[in-house]
Amino acid sequence: MMQVPNALVLIQSGSAPFAAAGWMERLLIGPIGTSLAVIAVAWFGLGMLSGRLAMRRGALLVLGCFILFGAPVIARGLLNLAGETGGSRPAPVALTITPPPPAVTAPPAFDPYAGASVPQGN
Repeated sequence: MMQVPNALVLIQSGSAPFAAAGWMERLLIGPIGTSLAVIAVAWFGLGMLSGRLAMRRGALLVLGCFILFGAPVIARGLLNLAGETGGSRPAPVALTITPPPPAVTAPPAFDPYAGASVPQGN
């Protein structure tokens, strides 16, 4: 009887998108992801040895595997870097509201924009 690894069936409680992302992470970095990466590197290695694939493609594959399996460490490092550079919220500041000045009841007698066509109140 085949036993299913715990990494494939273990789902965390909480919100569904985060649980799905965690499940995908465990799936890709677990034994299935490692097996697929080994098969891909072997397949590309045979292709490079036979001259059908360029060296650059093989190097990109190996670099992609390093990024895939190092993603949790890279993400943790970036989050720590963001926390050190002031990524956290500052402490709340008490808000003081000043009332507006009282409204002017009568308009001023002199109007500089009235022009020559409007008689002055002198």
